[in-house]
Amino acid sequence: MTTLLIPLQEENPLLPNWAEVIAAIVFALLLTFIIARFVVPRFEATYAERTEAIQGGLEKAEKAQEAAEAALRQYNEQLADARTEAARIREEAKSEGTQILADLREQTNAEVARIRAQGQAQLDAERSTVMAQMRAEIGTLATTLASRIVGESLDDDQRAQRTVDRFLAELEGEGEPTPAGRS
Repeated sequence: MTTLLIPLQEENPLLPNWAEVIAAIVFALLLTFIIARFVVPRFEATYAERTEAIQGGLEKAEKAQEAAEAALRQYNEQLADARTEAARIREEAKSEGTQILADLREQTNAEVARIRAQGQAQLDAERSTVMAQMRAEIGTLATTLASRIVGESLDDDQRAQRTVDRFLAELEGEGEPTPAGRS
């Protein structure tokens, strides 16, 4: 078997090289200094800007929320006022409608009364006209009939007229029959 001899003088791979360790420490310190000096302030500035932007946005959002709530309150107040006004207008319209209906009924009743009175007056006038025509006609017929019954002529117009008037008065019941000789 061959034995391998390990030289005793060679470097131990498990032990670090002190030059590399010192260079690594220097490089790490240099890198830390550069990061702390240049990179961290930029990160902090960006962070501060974003924080301010977020805070400003939040403040704007709060102000907008307050404005929206104020607008909503104002809208609700205006809506309540509008509803109250609408109710008042409805009540006024209802009372005006009732008043208008009452006035129309009153006018209608007055017009009906006027038309009735006019109709009654017209009816009375027509009745009087018809009665006068009927009296004249009945008078002529009665005189003719009486002449035939009595057998004498009743040509005397005044006498015939008195007889007809007395006869019609008896028929109408206007009064007591008058004696034949009275006028």
